[in-house]
Amino acid sequence: MKRKLLLLYLRVILDSRFIALRRRLTELRRQLTLKKRVVHVFLQLDDPYSYLLSQYLEHVITHYRSVEFRFYLCQALRGDFMPQPDMLAEYSVTDCRMLAMELGVPFLDRRETQTVEYRRPLLDFLAGEQEDENFGSVITRALAFYWRGDADGAAGMLGKIRPEQAVANVQVGRNQLLLRKMGHYSCATMHYAGEWYWGVDRLPYLIDRLDQQGLKRYREAAPELESLARTMRSKPPARAPAKARELPPLEMFYSFRSPYSYIALARVFEIADSFGLKLIVRPVLPMVMRGLKLPGNKLLYIVHDANREAKRLAVPFGKISDAVGIASERCIAVFYHAQAEGKEREFLSAVGEAIWSQAIDVASDEGMQIVAERADLSWTEVQEAMANNTWRDAVEENRRLLTENGLWGVPSFRIGELALWGQDRTWLLARKIAEMCDDGEGIVT
Repeated sequence: MKRKLLLLYLRVILDSRFIALRRRLTELRRQLTLKKRVVHVFLQLDDPYSYLLSQYLEHVITHYRSVEFRFYLCQALRGDFMPQPDMLAEYSVTDCRMLAMELGVPFLDRRETQTVEYRRPLLDFLAGEQEDENFGSVITRALAFYWRGDADGAAGMLGKIRPEQAVANVQVGRNQLLLRKMGHYSCATMHYAGEWYWGVDRLPYLIDRLDQQGLKRYREAAPELESLARTMRSKPPARAPAKARELPPLEMFYSFRSPYSYIALARVFEIADSFGLKLIVRPVLPMVMRGLKLPGNKLLYIVHDANREAKRLAVPFGKISDAVGIASERCIAVFYHAQAEGKEREFLSAVGEAIWSQAIDVASDEGMQIVAERADLSWTEVQEAMANNTWRDAVEENRRLLTENGLWGVPSFRIGELALWGQDRTWLLARKIAEMCDDGEGIVT
C-alpha cells in the first residue's frame, strides 16, 4: 500500500499541469512576501563538476537581472547518498576532462593533477570569505586554481599556507545541513524557486526558466551559454563513416528500474544505427538489489529530473510502476528470450514505455502479457522464459564488466577503451565515436 501511494504521489507531482501550477504559486508567494529571486548555488572545492559549473555561472549572472546568486562552500552528502565515493571521485575527473575538452574550458592545463596540497588552506580561506558579497567570484577563482593545477595562483590567493582551522568544518557542515533541508544531497547544484538543477548538464533548464520570466538584460543570448547548449545537442552523422565498420560493438549497461536507461534508449539506438555499430545491451539488477540504497531525497530528485529530460526528448513518461524485485527479474529473463528471437529492441521499447509512462505492473502476468503482445512475443514462450533462471550468470557477468570499467550506475556505455556513464553523455558518446572513425566527417550539431 505504501508503494502504491508513493507511485500515485509521483504521478501527480510529475504532471505538467501540476508543475505549472506550482511554479505560478511559488512566484505569487514570492511577490506577496516581497522576497528577492534567489538562486542558491552549492559548490565543492574538490568536485570537478562544481568547477565546470562555476565557469558558466559568471555569464549567467552577467546576462540576467533581478536575480541574486548566493554561493555556499559545501560537500556532497555521503553514506547512502554516495554509494561508491572512491569510484565516483576517480570517474568524475575522467568525465570532466572529456567535458572540458569538448566545451573549451581549461582543465588541469597547468599540471596533470589538481593542487591537492592547497585543498585545506583553500577551504579555510573560503570559509572565512563566505559572507563576503563577492564570494561567488572568490570561490570561482579558487576552483579554477584547484582544477587547473595552478599552484602559483592558489599560493597568491592565500598569501601563505596557514595552519588548519576549524572554521571550514563548521561552515561546510552548516551548508550541508542547508543543502539537505532544501531537499538535495549533491554539490554543483543550483536551487531556484522550488526546483533543483545539477551541473552544466542542467544549467540550460535554469536559463530557460529565467528567460520565461523575462529577466534577460540583453536581447542577444550570451555566446558562451549558446555554445554550451549547442555542444550538448550534438547528433550522430546522417550516414555511417566508412571506418565505423572497423569499430568494436557498442555496449549499453541497462537497468529496467532506471528511468535514465529508458530515456536513453532511443538515442542509443540512433547512435548505433547511424554508425552501423552492433549494439549489445547488458542488463544489470537495480542498485537496490545490488545492496546500494536509494534515499528518499535522491529518489525524488531523480524522478523530477528524469521527467523534464523525458519531456525535452519527447519520450513518454510520468505514470510509473516500480520495476523492483521480481519485476526486474522477470524483465531480464524475458529480455534474453526476446534477444534470442531477434526482438530485443521491440521488447526494451515496449517494457520501458509500460513501466515509465503507463504504470503497467510487469510483476503481474497480466502486465507482462501486454508487453509480450506489443513486442510480438509468444506468451507461452515468455512464461517459460520467466520460469528459467539461466539469465543470472549473464547478469552477474554484466555487473563484473561494469565494475571493471570503473562504473556502477546505469545507463553506462562502452566501446573499445571508452567508458561513459549517464544518459547525459549520449552526445559525447556520438562525438567520441566520430573521433574514432577519424575521417573528417565529424558529427551534426
